[in-house]
Amino acid sequence: MMNPSVKIFSGTGSQQLAEKIAQRFGTPLGKINIQKFSDGEFQPIFLESIRGDYVFLIQSTHSTSDNLMELLLMIDAAKRASAYKIVAVMPYYGYARQDRKDKPRVAIGSKLVATLLQAAGANRVITMDLHAPQIQAFFEIPVDHLDSSAIFIPYIEQLKLENLCFAAPDVGSTNRVREVASYFNAEMVICDKHRKRANEIASMVVIGDVKGKDIVLIDDICDTGGTLAKSAALLMEKGARSVRAFCTHPVLSGKAYENIENSVLDELVVCDTIPPKQESKKIKVISVADLFAIAIRNAYENKSITSLFVHSQLRGRDK
Repeated sequence: MMNPSVKIFSGTGSQQLAEKIAQRFGTPLGKINIQKFSDGEFQPIFLESIRGDYVFLIQSTHSTSDNLMELLLMIDAAKRASAYKIVAVMPYYGYARQDRKDKPRVAIGSKLVATLLQAAGANRVITMDLHAPQIQAFFEIPVDHLDSSAIFIPYIEQLKLENLCFAAPDVGSTNRVREVASYFNAEMVICDKHRKRANEIASMVVIGDVKGKDIVLIDDICDTGGTLAKSAALLMEKGARSVRAFCTHPVLSGKAYENIENSVLDELVVCDTIPPKQESKKIKVISVADLFAIAIRNAYENKSITSLFVHSQLRGRDK
């Protein structure tokens, strides 16, 4: 059998990022038309043959309902067009915050999304910084879970901060932040928060000493920006010299831009897993295109992606 060709296509939610990924990979973006009807339905149509091809479909599922449904229909269309393998490339995996039954009578949205992707015909998923890494266990197909630390670490290194200290904006971020802090051999603190309801913080305390330190907050999602703004203000009250934040997915809903602009943060560094809604002097965007292009190539060539992770870099330094 001849080696299948690689075809990369984009949904409407990730067009700019998909173009960068295809360029880094070295192939033109495939031709697809997402036909939209007046009642809101849409129908993806591949405008070139994909029979026997290795098909990568790039779509983040922010604005979750439309983008998710569009991705599912693209997968179904590719399956019915006799693609050899279908890989859902989801830089941002929507519904990831619904990862468990934490109160009575609620859905587990991230499990449902995993079930839908598999039922539609996906053979593999490539994603980045899931809100909870154990979401990978909801799948019966391979999941390549990329880590934004590979992008953030070089940026933090070039800042040359004198008294570097890392902060987790909540207890759930502890493992993610500890790994990066270990890379820099730096201290770590935790901002422990209590919520009354979603997107509303009732109280917050800092666990650890931040006096005179340059704080780097790390989280996976910046939604309304409320947690980051409150964490930064509390850290400065406790004596921090500076506070900046690194968040993978810039959901930035509601008054997020206003909250960030009015905060004491020096800057908020995000990835382009979700296209920015507007520009901000305090928000810097770093592209994940190179990382996803390498992951796509390694998946196609059946190579390991271990070298893309921080823990691999740590092992290399310890030798």
